[in-house]
Amino acid sequence: MTPTEPTAGTVGGPATARAATPVRRLAAQAAFEARGLLSHGEQLLVSVVLPLMALVALALTDAPSLGEGDRVDVATAGVLALAVISTAFTGQAILLGYERRYGVLRMLGTTPLGRRGLLLAKAGSVLVVVAVQFLVLGAVAALLGWRPDPVGLPGALLVTVAGVLAFASLAALIGGTLRAEGVLALANLLWVLLAALGGVLVPAARYPQPWDTLVGLLPSAALGDGMRSALVAGAFPALEVLVLLVWAALASVLAARLLHWSD
Repeated sequence: MTPTEPTAGTVGGPATARAATPVRRLAAQAAFEARGLLSHGEQLLVSVVLPLMALVALALTDAPSLGEGDRVDVATAGVLALAVISTAFTGQAILLGYERRYGVLRMLGTTPLGRRGLLLAKAGSVLVVVAVQFLVLGAVAALLGWRPDPVGLPGALLVTVAGVLAFASLAALIGGTLRAEGVLALANLLWVLLAALGGVLVPAARYPQPWDTLVGLLPSAALGDGMRSALVAGAFPALEVLVLLVWAALASVLAARLLHWSD
């Protein structure tokens, strides 16, 4: 019996494992991050339960005034914007802060994925979770009578992506610079303030002057108004997308300079 000849891809024995491609590494890490977000009870409370409560409350009551359009349509657009903020900003900032504290962020940054790849994977995981949020919230909203304008769906998708970029960059800035306890307190406080006063659920134009002008410059108002413009009016939210991209660029530049990979 003659010895078996080494085949292609082997070194005198079993086939050697090939290193994963950068795309596969990104996809694997994004899937891991998404599973962690979806299995965390506190994160599910902020990302799904509270937006659902806001949706039902706004759709079934008459206050506060949400402006023109069918109430459930306007309410749903705002709640979808709130869901983006919950996951891309609040959840990611808190996660980043505690990953820094326990050395997880530094360890992951030394893997073949690299620091830039890790941040891209986190952004990808946010998009996955947001898609799940939209499915759940959209299903409940449909039962309440929500009928989005199909013409505005591409614009809503674009403003969602821009919103994720903006708020994920802000999350990296806060979660990468403050101590974990400070991140936890500030991220939750900002979530409440943006939901109540940031133009997310109630359009910026409904606020008294000069507060309406100030609110209109916030990324939260741009995201909320962009969703309402696309899903209620069927318009393309070009200005809102631009505002969100400017916030994303500014926050990402600051985060790149100030982010600490460990406490």
